[in-house]
Amino acid sequence: MHGTSTDLPWARAMSAFLAFSALVLLATIGVGLVRVWRGPTAADRILCAQLFGTTGVAVLLLLAEAYDRPPLRDVALMFAILAALVITAFVKHAVIHRRTRDGA
Repeated sequence: MHGTSTDLPWARAMSAFLAFSALVLLATIGVGLVRVWRGPTAADRILCAQLFGTTGVAVLLLLAEAYDRPPLRDVALMFAILAALVITAFVKHAVIHRRTRDGA
């Protein structure tokens, strides 16, 4: 079908740029894995897990636009909700653990 936006040269360039941006974000996840592996504290590890969630959402949104796949936006929304629940559960667990450790 001629005349669609994907037939335009700038649209292909934009899709390539968005895909490249997604790859760069995936590289940051690789760097974050080092922090998860080395720690030194549980807070460092959970912050990197939060980075994974946020970066995963960004990658999915970029890919949704680059490849014209709107359902990926729904998946990104679910990842964002799950990431928020994970950080909430971690904070609750850390507070309870600290209270039992301190004897309060």
